[in-house]
Amino acid sequence: MRRWLTALCLVTTIFLGSCAPRQNGYADFKADVPYTLASGDRLRIIVFGQDALSNTYAVNSSGHISMPLIGSVSAQGLTTAALERAVEAKLRQGFIREPKVSIEVDAYRPFFVLGEVTTAGQYPYINGMTAETAIAVAGGFSPRADKNKVDLTRVVNGRPITATVDVSQPVKPGDTIFVKERFF
Repeated sequence: MRRWLTALCLVTTIFLGSCAPRQNGYADFKADVPYTLASGDRLRIIVFGQDALSNTYAVNSSGHISMPLIGSVSAQGLTTAALERAVEAKLRQGFIREPKVSIEVDAYRPFFVLGEVTTAGQYPYINGMTAETAIAVAGGFSPRADKNKVDLTRVVNGRPITATVDVSQPVKPGDTIFVKERFF
């Protein structure tokens, strides 16, 4: 009876593991999709002719920015161009006749490195990073690390996707890199 229960648990574990959204290729990571905003991004917003409104604003944990006069504006999942239009529309509602808004990312949200690295944790994003440079920022590989492939998790179209990729894979803000242990 005990062997039967162990076999059932093993089959169930294998079945559930195969249901996870894991891929062995780069298909979802190769697509050149525009950068979308999320919690942790810091934005430089310039409202032309309105120095009191021009400032740096952080996207909070609920995905909103809070500006004087117009209050909270949803930024989660928007591009900077879409957020410019949303801020202009709110300012146009009785505050400024013809607002002109410019938004750029001042600081990107951090990326995360986990697993077989010297110092796992959260690190500030730097443009042009690969998984290998991200691991170097985390202190490098541990002695037991698989140095050729890593698991990279990224939010694509609102849902997290995990794929096993080469260490040369470009990293984007908010990505999670997991360095696996090698078996020999």
